[in-house]
Amino acid sequence: MSAIVFIRHGPTEWNAQGLIQGQSDIPLSDAGRAEVRRWRVRADFQAFEWYASPLARARETAVLLGAAECRPEPRLMEANWGEWEGWSLERLRQDIGEIFAAMEAQGLDLLPPGGESPRMVRARLGAWLAEVAPAQRPIVAVCHAGVVRAAYSLATGWDMKKKAPLARPHAFAHLYELAPSGKIAVAELNIPLLAPDEPDPYDPRDG
Repeated sequence: MSAIVFIRHGPTEWNAQGLIQGQSDIPLSDAGRAEVRRWRVRADFQAFEWYASPLARARETAVLLGAAECRPEPRLMEANWGEWEGWSLERLRQDIGEIFAAMEAQGLDLLPPGGESPRMVRARLGAWLAEVAPAQRPIVAVCHAGVVRAAYSLATGWDMKKKAPLARPHAFAHLYELAPSGKIAVAELNIPLLAPDEPDPYDPRDG
């Protein structure tokens, strides 16, 4: 049995504004870069094989954490939110409140116009895990909120219709056992990367 750690990227300007990023290639903000420089990844994770979503905010986070040679992996990209990228959840609820509420209730099958459902994200993540798992090399994956949620769903069967015990802010790692088959099991969630007196102020759904 090996291991995989999922780390969400650092904060961006769109995070600060509460905007849905999806696959829009938004870089880290200056404040986000400063925060990631304060993160401390557990020593045993440093020697893992590092992968990152090719989106700038994830790649830069990996580099700032010392993984300059991390491998880009498109299947670690955030969900495509289609026509809703650049919107806030508040705007969605104001403009299409009843429609959006009904879509949110679909959990894994919420499908933004022109976008990608959580079930689709889970499927591509699962395919990648099945591909890398046979080597049984421990991995760190720098990714996005949607991928962190997809990993938890794969491990537990969570249908995304109720709240999961995942910390929403950026400064956390999530450790799973990784079987040769590609199946994952929760080992430790919400491992803080910031000291307790340095809270992460960003908490919107973003990517």
